[in-house]
Order: sequence, then structure tokens, then C-alpha cells
Amino acid sequence: MSLISESSLIFVRQMRLSLRSPAWPIIGLFQPALYLAFLGPLLVSVAGAGVDGLPAGAAWRFFVPGLLIQLGLFGPLFAGLSIIADLRSGVFERMRVTPVSRFALLAGRVMRDTVVLLVQTVVLLAVAYVFGLRAPLVGLLLMFLFVAAIAVGLSALSHGLGLLVRNEESFTPLLNVAAIPLLLLSGILLPMTLAPAWLDVISRLTPFRYIVDGMRTALYGDYTGSVVVTGAAVAVVTAVVCLVLGARLFSRRHA
Repeated sequence: MSLISESSLIFVRQMRLSLRSPAWPIIGLFQPALYLAFLGPLLVSVAGAGVDGLPAGAAWRFFVPGLLIQLGLFGPLFAGLSIIADLRSGVFERMRVTPVSRFALLAGRVMRDTVVLLVQTVVLLAVAYVFGLRAPLVGLLLMFLFVAAIAVGLSALSHGLGLLVRNEESFTPLLNVAAIPLLLLSGILLPMTLAPAWLDVISRLTPFRYIVDGMRTALYGDYTGSVVVTGAAVAVVTAVVCLVLGARLFSRRHA
């Protein structure tokens, strides 16, 4: 069997499991939806006051990309919990003795997590449209590419870490320690132009600052500017680095 066929088999199995128990993706949407409903209207008023970094009339185009980063950090990044459950139940050990390649076991799971995040993105955008989001189609399509890159990298890294840590009690706090600072420093709620100099410098050391800025600029209608190009480059590099690291961890712990 080819790698594509093997990965597809694992993907189909994982998707069936997700469809049988869709609670986790639905719960993952709950918090961003609350931010959208309760904080979004406040940002509309703030944008009307002429805040630096928050264009007037573009509050939703500023806010929604940040919520998608939040979905990515608390979705694919925690996908490794499923492989820990498979380890505990013995499912993963049974899959290890099959002819399926190690990378296919990882790739199928990553494909599932990417599809789930893209579906969540569609739902969140639909809700945002009801609240007032209006954006060019090209910008929306570019944003889906950003989301897919985030999902691939974070999912692969999460599954590799899941095999390394092997228990939920350590895995979840470990990721929270990393995810929450990354989330806050990306500027998902307010523009980092409002931050003091030292906080702005720290923010620029994190990849999601550039990714979310690139997504926002794409929604503003600028598709080829330096902000979008930099954000796309950072997203691709982050995805590749996380994928390689996750695959190596997965392979070593799978040996």
C-alpha cells in the first residue's frame, strides 16, 4: 500500500471516531463563540473611537483571525490527548503491528485534525457573518490556508508530545503553559501596537503575532503586501518545523 492509501485509511478511521463523538469539536467552538458574541460588539465601539492598530469599520476583520488562532491553539495543539487514550486502551499497540507505516499513522490523524479545524472555521465565520463580518473572498480563502498550516503543524507536534508524555495529567498543564502566553502575545484581543515597548518586543519573538497579522491584513484586502507574505512564510516555517519535530517524536516513541 502507498503512503497516501495508508494515511487515508487512518484518516477515515479517525473521522468516524470524531463523527461518533462530536462533543469535543463542538465544545472547542464554544469559547470563541462567546468571545464573538460578548466581546466583538465592544471592539466595534473601540474601533469607532480611532484606536491605533484597530481600523475603524474593520473590527470584525481584526477580531475573527484572532479567534481562529485561539481555535488552533486549543484544538489541534491538544489533539495528542486522543493518542494518549489510544495508548491506554491498547488500540495504538494493536495498530503498531500492522503493515501501516509509522508516518501514515501520524499523517492520518493530522489530516483529521486539519479537517475538523477547517469545519470549525466555516462555522465560526458563518456566525461572524451574522454579527457583521464582511471580507473579500480572496482574503477568506487565504485565511483558510493559514488555518490549515496551523492545524498541520500543531497537530503533528501534539501527537508526538502525546507519545512522549503518555498521560493526561502532565500533558494538559504542559500545553497550557505554552499555549496561553502564545495566545496573549499574538494580540488576538487588542492590537499589540497598544503594548509597552518591552511587551511588543516579546510579542515579536512569537510566530503567531506574524500569522494573525497576516490573516488580518488579508481580510483587509491586501494580499501581496509584506505583512501577508511574512505571515505566510512564518506559518509555513512553523508548520514544517512542528511537523518534522512531531514526526521524529512519533517515530522514536513508536519504535
